[in-house]
Amino acid sequence: MKKAFWFVTGIAAGLVAAKQLQENPKTKELVDDVWSHVRELGDVVVEGFREREAELAAERAAASKTSADA
Repeated sequence: MKKAFWFVTGIAAGLVAAKQLQENPKTKELVDDVWSHVRELGDVVVEGFREREAELAAERAAASKTSADA
């Protein structure tokens, strides 16, 4: 019963938000601005992940080369 309440509450909140976006251009601008910042944050996180992944791969390659030389 609790899950159904939150499900219906989420749908209602989504409908209210959609109505606000249709009626108020300033709200749409705000949402677009926030969404662009979220995308930028995602890009930065992905870039950092790839950099760290490359660092770890280089460390593994160096470690395997060292163990192979020994």
